[in-house]
Amino acid sequence: MPMVTVSISPVQAAGIRDAVESGGYASSSEVVREALRLWDAARKLAECRDDELTEENRTSESRCVADMFADHEAERRRSA
Repeated sequence: MPMVTVSISPVQAAGIRDAVESGGYASSSEVVREALRLWDAARKLAECRDDELTEENRTSESRCVADMFADHEAERRRSA
């Protein structure tokens, strides 16, 4: 698997450590891979919505990746 180096904020690093220490993820790499999968899904969803939504609807109906990730995390905690 290719290696990539990124810089993240101390708050983000603490969040990743907490996710691993709480047992939600096996490793920090797993957290980042899941975040990237969600980011990619959000990007693809946004592309689909761009084709469907009018300019006036776009601002009220589109969601940022952080919202999608928060929803995903909440669902994962409920099912654990």
